[in-house]
Amino acid sequence: MNKFVVIVLDGFGIGAMDDVVHQRPLDAGANTCGHILKKYRLLRLPTLEKLGLINALGFQPDNVMHPNPAANYGSANLQHQGADSFMGHQEIMGTRPNAPLLMPFSQVRDQVAQALDNAGFRVEPVEVQEGLCYLRVNDSVAIGDNLETDPGQVYNVTANLDAIDFATVRAIGDIVRSQVQVGRVIVFGGNIGSNDALHNAAQTSAKTYVGINAPKSGVYQHGFTVVHLGYGVDQSQQVAASLHQVGVPTVLIGKVADIVINPDGINYQGIADSTEILQLTLREAQRPGPAFICTNIQETDLAGHAEDSDRYAERLQLIDTYLAQLLTLLGHDDALLVMADHGNDPTIGHARHTREKVPLLFWRSGVQGVYLGERSTLADVGATVCDAFGAPAPQSGHSFLSQLNKGQP
Repeated sequence: MNKFVVIVLDGFGIGAMDDVVHQRPLDAGANTCGHILKKYRLLRLPTLEKLGLINALGFQPDNVMHPNPAANYGSANLQHQGADSFMGHQEIMGTRPNAPLLMPFSQVRDQVAQALDNAGFRVEPVEVQEGLCYLRVNDSVAIGDNLETDPGQVYNVTANLDAIDFATVRAIGDIVRSQVQVGRVIVFGGNIGSNDALHNAAQTSAKTYVGINAPKSGVYQHGFTVVHLGYGVDQSQQVAASLHQVGVPTVLIGKVADIVINPDGINYQGIADSTEILQLTLREAQRPGPAFICTNIQETDLAGHAEDSDRYAERLQLIDTYLAQLLTLLGHDDALLVMADHGNDPTIGHARHTREKVPLLFWRSGVQGVYLGERSTLADVGATVCDAFGAPAPQSGHSFLSQLNKGQP
């Protein structure tokens, strides 16, 4: 194997998982891909169509796109509970997910506030609903529950970068991380002008959770900068560490570089613009020598959070064009896998991730017509990458490389 490229279309699911009735009833009927194609009947994504998107979707939508009998495709379920980008990418990298800790921010608010006060920050609890307060820090940072993903699992540190520099915001985030044990603390901000934009976007949920509605605050629109601080993931049993043992570098581009630990590889962090991310992917694909390249396209997920189907469809068209260019650069010893980490259906009626199966669309020269089945975990991707390079298997997952080898002439 020379280059193994994995493109993660963040939030691009292909249908609700069977367990949503019990786990996430609001996601019943979700199908990010299917609903977008149905809404835009003339939307054609020729490269994704060639790679088997309609095959993986499992039905013919009322759209101009069709299955490709020569495609190599399958689907994968989420092994982690809920539908989370952080755990989704850890799972892709071969992690066996643990059951998440569920704890509303209100239960740790006073502890976090004291730690920040001890560090010299100005901290003020701001009540949004009786008994539910987020923390305002130095007037320009808000700390509370993440309202866009499964409640109680993630805390957000949201900042107005017109009023505070990101290095200081990161320092605040590190203190929060040191005080809490939920799976993830997301530290991010954007150029939103007034600090009032944060307070005006404050919301509560289920009379238990309180935080900032990030899309409403405007942080994603201009100057968006982010880092994801995780808890309880063993990097030594992930793909990057296994590949390092056999001398193969790992290149992470986009959001995946923000949330996966890759100390021995190349990391393009803090980038959300799809064009920049895809251009970097093309450049890395042309470097000499073997490499595992994993790219996350975040703007699809952001469009889902904003419940903006038009933006979602437009981003898919851009991605499709770059995928066509990428295929022209890949040679006989290279491989490409296009997938997602969960769903984010902009038509479902809420602005959170949706618990959906994800597509597995595989390309390699000379391999045709292979059905990969419905995999039980995203970790099968990481196991396959390690298998392809002859590296030790990661913590979780089963390689599907042997199935693909049967598809060669």
